[in-house]
Amino acid sequence: MPAAIEFREVSFATAQGRRLLDRISLALEAGTITAVLGRSGSGKTTLLRTANRMIEPTGGQVLVGGTPIRDAEIIGLRRGMGYVIQETGLFPHFNIERNAGLVLEAEGRPRDERIRRSHGLLAAVGLDPASFAHLYPRQLSGGQRQRVGLARALAAEPKILLMDEPFGALDPLTRAEMQDMLRDLLHKLPGRVQTTVLLVTHDLDEALYLADRIVLLEAGKLIANLERAAFLRSTQPEVSAYVRAFHRGERSNASKAGPE
Repeated sequence: MPAAIEFREVSFATAQGRRLLDRISLALEAGTITAVLGRSGSGKTTLLRTANRMIEPTGGQVLVGGTPIRDAEIIGLRRGMGYVIQETGLFPHFNIERNAGLVLEAEGRPRDERIRRSHGLLAAVGLDPASFAHLYPRQLSGGQRQRVGLARALAAEPKILLMDEPFGALDPLTRAEMQDMLRDLLHKLPGRVQTTVLLVTHDLDEALYLADRIVLLEAGKLIANLERAAFLRSTQPEVSAYVRAFHRGERSNASKAGPE
């Protein structure tokens, strides 16, 4: 069975010759969640955007379900993928009901179906349709807007979900709530077995909590591709350095406390 998404020797260089991706090969099995970690500028978002052709590789190829996406019709390709970004990308002049069902509207689904589906998803992400469907993005908090963005991404039951720092701008408590909700939704919504998620994040805790595998990029190169438990145990210098960068406060308090 072909991988849900496969990157084969994918490279990308700017017109000025700066190489942002350097021959990355990576396969994502259907139904798995893969988190991509790395410093700012390591190529995480660039890699994700090659999956829906927002960025065209300058070398190598990307395949979805075993088929090169360069041969795919671009609008159909993107409609077949959910896409969640940090800023949510909601349309300010559309109410929440319409924003949530926008992909279905683009597909020409009947209005009653769009309303039924958008209301069901709003409820699933913790927003009562009776209270929120008629509101506009400006009337919602950041966390509530992010919930609408997730509902919209899942509206057409995509087999692939691309998430680019979706919770990065939220406070820690809201972020934890969103992570719990995402994990719950992916297990409850129809077609979960075939929902493949590519998650870009800076947060190691988020990657460990949500992902089956963790990928580390550095300067456009793939440094590691490991199961989450193996990532923590890795002695690879780049991986060890990334792990050490987290929970520094806990280690500091432990060292100050000293032996009992």
